[in-house]
Amino acid sequence: MGMFNLMFSIVPLMMLCIFIIFILKMVTNYSRNASQPILTEHVRVIGKRTNVSSHLNSSNSNMSHRRTSTTYYVAFETDAGQRLELRMSGREYGIIMEGDTGNLMYQGEWFKRFDRDVY
Repeated sequence: MGMFNLMFSIVPLMMLCIFIIFILKMVTNYSRNASQPILTEHVRVIGKRTNVSSHLNSSNSNMSHRRTSTTYYVAFETDAGQRLELRMSGREYGIIMEGDTGNLMYQGEWFKRFDRDVY
């Protein structure tokens, strides 16, 4: 019985620690990005990619529900040769084409906006 009680003491404690570490990483990442200046650079779009994840949830009534989410990324190269990949909404992703040039506004890892050059 001692091992059983020990298991029900350690497992919740480990889960709590993992949850706290996850929250701390989120707060640290947010704080780092929020403290960065908002930059505007002339860039060229060099690539686009998506990450699709799917989650299957089952219930006791033999029903299942599949949830799919898509994360959108665009890679940019500045005139100085610096490359960066930023996450953005599907709406923004859909109107940006590979090879586009324009002014990119971003803050840390946060995409703000892209103003395409008009010729």
